[in-house]
Amino acid sequence: MNLFEDEFRLFFNDLTLHKFADECLSKSLKAFQVNNGNIPKWNEALDGLNTLSKGELGLIEPYLCLKNIGASSNIIESCLKKLMPWRKGPFIFNDLIVESEWQGDLKWERLKNNIAPLKNRRVLDVGAGNGYFTLRMTLEGAKKVLGIEPFLLFNYQNAAINALCQKNSDSLLLPLRLEEMPSMPVFESVFSMGVLYHQRNHMEHLAMLKEMMAPGSELILETLIVDGKEGYSLIPQGRYANMRNVYCLPSIDTLKSWLKDSGYLNIRVIDISQTTPVEQRKTSWIGDNPASLEDFLDPSDPSLTIEGYPAPTRAIVICNN
Repeated sequence: MNLFEDEFRLFFNDLTLHKFADECLSKSLKAFQVNNGNIPKWNEALDGLNTLSKGELGLIEPYLCLKNIGASSNIIESCLKKLMPWRKGPFIFNDLIVESEWQGDLKWERLKNNIAPLKNRRVLDVGAGNGYFTLRMTLEGAKKVLGIEPFLLFNYQNAAINALCQKNSDSLLLPLRLEEMPSMPVFESVFSMGVLYHQRNHMEHLAMLKEMMAPGSELILETLIVDGKEGYSLIPQGRYANMRNVYCLPSIDTLKSWLKDSGYLNIRVIDISQTTPVEQRKTSWIGDNPASLEDFLDPSDPSLTIEGYPAPTRAIVICNN
């Protein structure tokens, strides 16, 4: 199944990016060479979608939309449901609404007026999921937007979106982790959203992000935080809000000190918001086990997780290299 090779060659047909193409392609192809019992089902979904005529990408707040797809909503729905759960979105395909678990537009609203305009910039989206934000960045006029996401289902979801979308060479999603990428100091805007707290070594992650940034570029970092003085971090024992692999939640002053120690400049906090069940919610598009944030909070005290930790609060910090 050709998930991205055609799009890959168009995307990397750029003098600045071309020298990194071979390494990125070989590593991406290797990432798909795994045994996963869901792959036949996912390929079947893509086979169905690839027969349909393409739609036009647009925005009908809060939805990313694809209009004028040459198929009934029933056919599209049947294929897309083979690719559940849909975590990031939401989307509209013709008149079919895909209500994802996360209302991604709320996060975008919090940051979009505070970042440097993306028009004509090369952008890197780390931990891009199915590419919802990658596509939003494209609609902002970015020159090139590269998303990287190691979770294969999300890559298949992105391939499904591309199967229904008129070809564009401005955005691409690869099945890679940041640590698998070559050092590419070519991106004027780098996004790391919902990634830092999943890193065993947060300082290494900040250093690797810096290696991807062109001189004078901007980092947009969104992560979980907790209250506390500089130097304080919460290190969960076991799960946090039912999430595995949550290693460290800093106070906002601790986070700023990490960024300063990593060599970042002009560090500013543009938003601190508690995550609510309005933004992360149960929907019919997240599968047979539709638990979401409301199930992961203490039923008697929603300011706490079910494990007894402070409920999720997220900060968005912008800085420069």
